[in-house]
Amino acid sequence: MKRILNTVKANAANLLLFVLVLGAALQPVPALAWWNGDWTARAKITLDTTSAGANINDPIGSVPVLVRLHSGNFQFDKAKQDGSDIRFLAGDDKTPLRFHIEKFDSLLGEALVWVNVPDLPPGAKTDLYVYYGNAKANGAEDAKGTYDASTVLVWHFGEKAGPAQDTTRWGNNAQNAGLPDAAAVIGGGIRLDGQTQVRLPASASLAWRDGQALTWALLVNSGPPQPGAVLFSRRDGANAFVIGFDNGVPFVSVTGPAGTQRATGTAPVAANSWHLLTVAASAGRIALYLDRDQVGTVAASIPALTSPAVLGGDSAGAPGFTGQADELEIANVARSAGTIAANAVSQGSDNSKFESFANDEDGGGSWLPVGLLVILKSISVDGWIVIGILTVMLVVCLVLMVDKTATLLRVLKGNRLFQRKFEQLSSDLTALDHDEAVSMGGLVLEGEKQAIGVSPLFQIYHVGSREIAHRATVYKNFASSGLSAESLAAIRASMDGKLIRELQSLRGMMVVLSISIAGAPFIGLLGTVVGVMNTFAGIGASGSVDIESVAPGMSSALMATAFGLGVAVPALFAYNIFQSVIKNMRDEMQIFVDEFVTKMAEFYRPEIEALPEAQMQVLADQIVARIGALYRPGALASSAGE
Repeated sequence: MKRILNTVKANAANLLLFVLVLGAALQPVPALAWWNGDWTARAKITLDTTSAGANINDPIGSVPVLVRLHSGNFQFDKAKQDGSDIRFLAGDDKTPLRFHIEKFDSLLGEALVWVNVPDLPPGAKTDLYVYYGNAKANGAEDAKGTYDASTVLVWHFGEKAGPAQDTTRWGNNAQNAGLPDAAAVIGGGIRLDGQTQVRLPASASLAWRDGQALTWALLVNSGPPQPGAVLFSRRDGANAFVIGFDNGVPFVSVTGPAGTQRATGTAPVAANSWHLLTVAASAGRIALYLDRDQVGTVAASIPALTSPAVLGGDSAGAPGFTGQADELEIANVARSAGTIAANAVSQGSDNSKFESFANDEDGGGSWLPVGLLVILKSISVDGWIVIGILTVMLVVCLVLMVDKTATLLRVLKGNRLFQRKFEQLSSDLTALDHDEAVSMGGLVLEGEKQAIGVSPLFQIYHVGSREIAHRATVYKNFASSGLSAESLAAIRASMDGKLIRELQSLRGMMVVLSISIAGAPFIGLLGTVVGVMNTFAGIGASGSVDIESVAPGMSSALMATAFGLGVAVPALFAYNIFQSVIKNMRDEMQIFVDEFVTKMAEFYRPEIEALPEAQMQVLADQIVARIGALYRPGALASSAGE
């Protein structure tokens, strides 16, 4: 452990550089700067009008967009219970946007917020940010500022009792209450039974002059088809403006000096389905839209009308409409086809292609993907303990990898340099080192001593050189007697001992990688098993199962195994690479020992004095005679008996 700590300290700079480089490589493009540090969470909303989204190509301009918040895209537990800490900002993360809340239920995890987008472009993606998580924040709703001045009436029908209240600055509240309906497509709505009518006031802002430009829009869910059912009517003397359904086919008719003119849809609308019915009138033309599609048009103008209007029937006695209604909006301008399409997709029951949520961020922003962020938030205490242990193992492995890589590179460099010097030295083996200095007979330059000094080959050579030098000092007749077989064996033993010690040094701390390879996956698996047990225990305690409660727990449990593999896989690669390099070095050292001992045996062989020729002949005769006696018939048996 002490050696590990020393290694960590010695390589702290290298480790820091490695972590910084790795972090920079993994870091995605960062989000924009955090708008205000008092808010602890935010989410990015993307409004998509491209062909892959809402597919709107006509100009849109300023439009109120309905933002639906739910537990899947918004952390209600971090926002205030009434949503008063919510703020919306434009894509530059600097410009506040005007908004108002129609519904906010933190218990059910549902919210409906209308946000004014000043300029929504067609065929493009527009980003917004919603901030929340500030317990000290006060409400910042601006219902009147959510709509432009030309919008003279907006009824959300969210009142539980009493007449509908106008959200705009004009105060055009309903004169009587309708039949509330909690099952509307956007929050609350009203139920139209064909008899109960809701009266609109005859205010100055709702007074229409002859040829008035206007846009009238209402979300409608029609009941069974009926002939001539009037949904909205306004009559003033001989002039009239009527919207309704004739056997399920939508129509709009105007009556003025030129008589009655009518625009009719092309097909009946299916019963029990919500649709946005819009009428856009400009000078000389009235267009009828169903959702985003224009289904009828007539060359006519709005007549002068200043009287009260009626929703749900007709003051002239025509049958009233039966069904549901929500979100009535009247504006004194003719909205463009692009704006009508944007309203239709925004208010539709499925606006997922138009409106999407990206990263949910905490504490001043996060570069983590939203999926990973959800997983990390779901990890239990025991899971964090396991991940903490694995993190320590990962740090130790990284430090060891950096240190071992640097060491092996230095050793490889020293070995290459030593081998070049030894090739020069082997031609004159009298220049062996006789002291502790790195000289190799003066062949090593001053700037090369440090590099060669770390070479295991040099260390083995130095041991052999020192052994020979020792014998040259002890034995006075060394020059003539040379190295005996026993001396060569002793020298080889010393060099082999140094070889083993050098290998042990090179393999030092490799056991840490081995333990990480074998142990990290099992530690991670332990965390996963405990996490799965906790998840199922929570399911049993709650008595209910849904994907939103199960998936984060299971994902966070699997995170422990993933983390364990993240420790083991790099350690496995590094371990095998290091082992391969060390094996090659071991082979080089063994070859060098053999080469060195062989050269020393040849260079320092004992000198044999030549015998006189007569003595040599006698010796040869004796050897021949002895060999002949051994192979004489019966000699072998006799020798065996003896």
